[in-house]
Amino acid sequence: MQQLIILTGMSGAGKTVVLRTLEDMEFYCVDNLPLSMLSEFVTHIESDPVFYPKVSVGIDIRSQNDNLEDFKSQLSMLRQRLINIKVLFLNADNQVLIQRFSETRRRHPLSTEQHKFSLTEAVRMESELMAEVKQSADLVIDTSQQKAMQLKQQIWQLMSMPNDQVSVILKSFAFKRGIPFDADFVFDARCLPNPYWEKELRHYNGKDEPIKAFFADQELVKEYIKDLCVFSKKWINHFEANDRSYITIAVGCTGGQHRSVFLVEQLFKYLSGKGIQALLLHRELG
Repeated sequence: MQQLIILTGMSGAGKTVVLRTLEDMEFYCVDNLPLSMLSEFVTHIESDPVFYPKVSVGIDIRSQNDNLEDFKSQLSMLRQRLINIKVLFLNADNQVLIQRFSETRRRHPLSTEQHKFSLTEAVRMESELMAEVKQSADLVIDTSQQKAMQLKQQIWQLMSMPNDQVSVILKSFAFKRGIPFDADFVFDARCLPNPYWEKELRHYNGKDEPIKAFFADQELVKEYIKDLCVFSKKWINHFEANDRSYITIAVGCTGGQHRSVFLVEQLFKYLSGKGIQALLLHRELG
């Protein structure tokens, strides 16, 4: 079946990085397609599935002259066709977006001589205009705390997952750097014993054997893993039953190096054993 990725989201959130990554994955990519031409474009690629097996199209605030509020109804009609469509929405915190534009010579699409909005006003207005599109997305990826290479890695892994079942994203993180904004479930592992306070273990991370050995003797950790696995398995099934395409489960600890990494690795192993496809991301390990 043909695959169409509709890539959208906030200006400055990383759409260019994702489009280039998809091009590297042999997607036929078109950026800044007017929303009014989307249906016609889909008809065109459907006419030649051999030449267009994988396609990505970028739609963003530059399509504002079209009514972005119609995105949901257009998408609903397109999903009735014989083509697999996924909508990825790239988002980031407003202050992060402002900082990114401030550090470059790029102008925000709504902060030009034509529109005459300040950068802060432009980011806020874009967030409001894109709200309807964001609600229609299959997956919202927040890039506020991601580097370009981490985003590329996530896209490579996402596109490699099968399309016939819910895709589970497992993410470890550090609370001191903030909770991932795109998480559906967040678990706090700071109540567990911390290997950081063992001087000889400090420089390892949760994927290393000395850390695994440290946790192997901790009954509290064993209970946490058991509860985490049972809860996740149960609710993944419910999300899949409701035709949800993606679900993100995040586990955090203080520094995002030991406890959260170990737990996410264990959850990944458990879900894989149950036949559930999962994507593994360790935010603080780069």
